[in-house]
Amino acid sequence: MNGLKELLRNEKEILQTIKHVVDNRLKDVPDGALRITSTRKSQIQYMHCTEHDKNGQFIKKENQELAFKLAQKSYDQKIQKLVDRRLKQIQKLDEEYDDNEIEKIYDQLHPVRQMLVTPVKKPWEQLLAEWKNIPYVGKEFSENIPVIYTKKGERVRSKSEKIIADTFNDLGIEYKYECPLKLNGVGTVYPDFTILRKRDGKEVYWEHDGRMDDPLYAEQAVRKINSYIANGYFPGDNLIVSVESSGNVLNDRIIKCMISKYIT
Repeated sequence: MNGLKELLRNEKEILQTIKHVVDNRLKDVPDGALRITSTRKSQIQYMHCTEHDKNGQFIKKENQELAFKLAQKSYDQKIQKLVDRRLKQIQKLDEEYDDNEIEKIYDQLHPVRQMLVTPVKKPWEQLLAEWKNIPYVGKEFSENIPVIYTKKGERVRSKSEKIIADTFNDLGIEYKYECPLKLNGVGTVYPDFTILRKRDGKEVYWEHDGRMDDPLYAEQAVRKINSYIANGYFPGDNLIVSVESSGNVLNDRIIKCMISKYIT
């Protein structure tokens, strides 16, 4: 399962945060435990049970805070026990698991033996090459569009798109520029960039909205993003949206942060 390592790390961080909270709360707690009973008149009673008094002593109304502390203590102890167990399980799995372990078995075969074997999963290089070789016709350029070229010699529509494309190129990330995509209820759209993400094999679409301080442009951009969502493409998953305005322009540092989070 590609990306499991990252999921494990994220879950480990969440559990460690929870553990820190409950460990601190359990440093100063009253002895004993809480037992809740009810009278014949269905009135709730709180009993303070200790090692020497299993039945417990009745907690008077003026000492109700003790009941809250004992209840919290019991809850925190259960959370602590569960979190400790899960952290040990995650640690063991993290040590043993490799996102690419299935692919590595094939990659480590002698080339002659590879020719005799059909792998259960195609090597990433083969998948990427097949994806790149699928022909497509991009969107045409009108005469009033500035002539801007990327480091790869590919024409794009804006300086910001050039920055994004050049950052992809510098990081060795293959992409398709304005590869057509059909959206139900909309028709054919041309995402600025399409990337085949290695960690899960998904196609990811990157849209850059560059004039968000223009009300008409912003309205169209929101409508476009909603069209993606309606077709199952969600920001932060298989749709990446970068934005800028005249006062807040895009830079390669922001792009690299987004690539690190959503693509690599």
